[in-house]
Amino acid sequence: MPFPPARRVITVVGPTAAGKSALSIALARELGGEVVNADSMQLYRGMDIGTAKLSVAEREGVPHHLLDIWDVTEPAAVAEYQRLARAAIDDILSRDRVPLLVGGSGLYVRAVLEDFEFPGTDATIRTRLESRAEAEGLAPLYADLSEKDPVAAAKILPTNGRRIVRALEVIELTGKPFTASLPDPKPVYDAVQIGVDRDTAELDERIALRVDLMWEAGLIDEVRRLDTLGIRDGRTASCALGYQQALAQIDGALTEEQAKEDTTRGTRRFVRRQRSWFRRDPSITWLDGAAPTLVADALAVAR
Repeated sequence: MPFPPARRVITVVGPTAAGKSALSIALARELGGEVVNADSMQLYRGMDIGTAKLSVAEREGVPHHLLDIWDVTEPAAVAEYQRLARAAIDDILSRDRVPLLVGGSGLYVRAVLEDFEFPGTDATIRTRLESRAEAEGLAPLYADLSEKDPVAAAKILPTNGRRIVRALEVIELTGKPFTASLPDPKPVYDAVQIGVDRDTAELDERIALRVDLMWEAGLIDEVRRLDTLGIRDGRTASCALGYQQALAQIDGALTEEQAKEDTTRGTRRFVRRQRSWFRRDPSITWLDGAAPTLVADALAVAR
């Protein structure tokens, strides 16, 4: 499907801590671009330290869209994100600027770039599944998902209650596996996709350092503030890596060291899933986030 150059979108994707944010700033400054956030947790107001959200100063004057748009009590809604992100991209394009879709949430990126229809919802089914999860825990629901759709189960963390419930809801609604609801790619934009990754050992070190810095920067104080705003009532925000562990530390269920270790392990597992998602897309050009020529290499791809 041909696209006029005016419909071109550049993506910067890849695993956590690979260097996406820094590269996106450099590209935006060189190309006259604006960043559209595609990190599902950076959508939440007040979730700054634990999501490595760039401060205003760190954005270096580059406009950023879709940061801090939801309260921590709101559940994630990919369909709503799709609508907002496309509106932001179309606005950027209308001003002859370059939209850069940046983040590590693979489903969010795909929902924006492709003609992606989402299955409906059923409040009765969802409430029943959520009540079961609360009464029995997530393990039985995850076992059901593994039996009904092992492909979907392999892509969802056993602790991600929101996605487990959603997958089972779609299966019950449609009578088909959850993965069958993901359509074949049909592009909406002419996307130039850049992936940023690093050597696994190096990325593991960067993740451990990032987690230490999160606690040093005041993550516990941030989570205490969010606790007063109802983060525990947010099905999505309360399960975010780092925030779930910080809440457990505040409650005395984990020591600080245990909370940090659990966050580091969880982030490394999440990175493996991010890689698995993005590496399936042959349209992504992969670059080494540690290469001294990273920006030049990315500009060559973008242009």
